[in-house]
This record gives sequence, structure tokens and C-alpha cells, in this order.
Amino acid sequence: MVYTEKKIENELRKRGYKITPQRRTIVNTVMRSREHLTPAEIYERIRQEHPGIGLVTIYRTLEILAGLGLICEMHAGGNCRSYLMRRPSEHHHHLICSDCGTVIDFTDCDLGELERRLSKKTSFKINGHLLEFVGQCRKCREKTMAG
Repeated sequence: MVYTEKKIENELRKRGYKITPQRRTIVNTVMRSREHLTPAEIYERIRQEHPGIGLVTIYRTLEILAGLGLICEMHAGGNCRSYLMRRPSEHHHHLICSDCGTVIDFTDCDLGELERRLSKKTSFKINGHLLEFVGQCRKCREKTMAG
């Protein structure tokens, strides 16, 4: 199950955010995508239909949506981030190819014991975690070996 536009709008309203045409367009663009999108890719997809929308608006909207847990934010190294619509009951992580940028989502993650140990050792209340593995995908490894 994926969040619906109506559910996202309700969450935003509940938190005091207005539903502007720009926000609605950004949400719809992320909702329609099956892949992680960078803010620049979102901008490219919507600028024809909404030429007045700026990258700052896209960044702010994505920050709000990620902060509310409505979209999944992926850190792809440095300051580069990409976004994907979060499925409410799906906890997932990423494998990221450092050569071509391919992202593979995975859900198998048993970090409960590590979280408990860290929490006990540091007295830190852990609310969640992000897990990303960076390496080379098969295609890039094959290119490296062939070249």
C-alpha cells in the first residue's frame, strides 16, 4: 500500500501546512515514480507544466514530506539526496552503486538487537534507522573487469 494524495494532504493540513498547487504537483510527481528521484529530476519532470516553480520550493516541500515520514529520503553521498514515496508499513533500505547510481531497495534487516544494545549503552532513545550499502552493481563490476 502506498500513501494516497488525500492521505498526504490530510497529514500536511493536520501539521499546519497549506496544500498549494506546487506542493500537490511535487507530491504527484514523487507518487507516480517507481524510482528514487533527485530534486533536479523532479524539477525537470514538472517545469514544463509549472514553469514558475523553483528548486527552492521543491527542496522545501521534500524536506517537509521527509520530515513527516511520508516519503523516503536516500543519501547518495555528499549532499546528494533522492526521494521515493514511502509505503506506510514497509521498512526498507538501499544498496547504492557508487559508479552508475543504481539503487536497489531491500527489506531484510534485523537490526533490533543492535538498536537495543546501542540504546542501552548510550542511553539514546532510537526512533528508527537508515541503512545504505554503497558498492558496485554487477554491470559496473563486469565493465571494470572487462576494461
